[in-house]
Amino acid sequence: MTDRAGATPGAVGGFASPQGFTPAYRNYALFVLMLGYTANYVDRQILAILLEPIKQDLGVSDTQLGFLSGITFAIFYATLGVPIAMLADRANRRNIVAAAIAIFSTMTALCGFVTSFIQLTLARIGVGIGEAGSSPPSHSMISDMFPPEKRAAAMGIYSLGINIGILVGFLLGGWVSQWYGWRAAFLIVGVPGILIALLVRFTLKEPQRGHADGITAQASAVAPKFGEVWKLLWAQRSFRHLAFGCAMAAFAGYAGVTWIPAFLMRSYAMSPGEIGTWLALIIGFVGGAGTYAAGWLADRYGKRDVRWNMWVVAIIMFVCFPFSVGLYLMADKYWALVFFVVPAFAGAAYIGPSLAMTQALVTLRMRAVASALLFLILNLIGMGLGPQVVGLISDLYTPAYGQESLRYALLTVMVVWPWAGIHFILAARTLKDDLEKVKTHLG
Repeated sequence: MTDRAGATPGAVGGFASPQGFTPAYRNYALFVLMLGYTANYVDRQILAILLEPIKQDLGVSDTQLGFLSGITFAIFYATLGVPIAMLADRANRRNIVAAAIAIFSTMTALCGFVTSFIQLTLARIGVGIGEAGSSPPSHSMISDMFPPEKRAAAMGIYSLGINIGILVGFLLGGWVSQWYGWRAAFLIVGVPGILIALLVRFTLKEPQRGHADGITAQASAVAPKFGEVWKLLWAQRSFRHLAFGCAMAAFAGYAGVTWIPAFLMRSYAMSPGEIGTWLALIIGFVGGAGTYAAGWLADRYGKRDVRWNMWVVAIIMFVCFPFSVGLYLMADKYWALVFFVVPAFAGAAYIGPSLAMTQALVTLRMRAVASALLFLILNLIGMGLGPQVVGLISDLYTPAYGQESLRYALLTVMVVWPWAGIHFILAARTLKDDLEKVKTHLG
């Protein structure tokens, strides 16, 4: 995310700002925020590679595991994101992000000391509470550092934290669990987040609101109430379809990434270390390429027609569907992993363009809350229901399919990929008109 050298301070096009932000600093700030998001996803997704050993140790069902990794986490993560985002639209966002990272990292480490399902549930609620405060303020900060024409790519780079976090979580979680047990895995991944929180607090600056858009009048305005933000967003057909498209994509993504380690253990007798290595490489590198590529393509073609922000994502969703079905029909583990490459590429590809458009569909003091509202819908449906529904279906299928019940449960829910694609196509239909309406407010 570099800019041209020698840009005039105060230029609207995303160059050095009145605060003295240089292109190098903006890139550094984006990198540090991405590190925070990486820690977020390491701590969130470490549970996926540990579900099977936790099941054996604590004696819980797939429904309970789905509850632990889905609804339990999502309710607190998604709902608390809204009031924290409202605070972020009024207060120092950097400090909120730093505190949030410190909280969820500490709670992840505490997961290593639990001795019962209830204790683990409470600890994971703590992780969800901490993680609720990191993303919306970060999105708002990025939007105030990068201009609209570079924002989807910047959000895509920030969202690489998902793929890097899953890579680290699976790789460390798989091998540490195999060598030292699942409790040690929680401890090892929790501690580094404290250091990242310190980096955020003491090396980043709070950006001036609106300077990347060349707007200063609204920067000092009073932040609107939650109801105003909700009313503005929900009145836009493009946002409604964008949000539900994200929710369906997240449903498939969270269902897959949460349960595929257990699926590979049960159906192919793979070890935690082997699974962690394969999934880390596929999701980390291929998934990261998909997350970045979607943002880059959206920025490139969006310059000609802003609707490409949605069309790029829709195309990826439709292409992903047959491969996600093939994945769960393979008799050989290596063919299953080959088919998994495309769903891994698509897993977080929707986030960069969707966040960029959500930020563009609101006024300056609404940005953190707008992100929180998108994540509220995305996470309650996607994160909350995706893993839970798979767990319920797997238990229902057990009498008929036995050890293979999880395979067919995952196969059942893959229909949501094309469903997501349809919503993104519908979002594109009214996107131009909705953006024009918002510009009248910004002017």
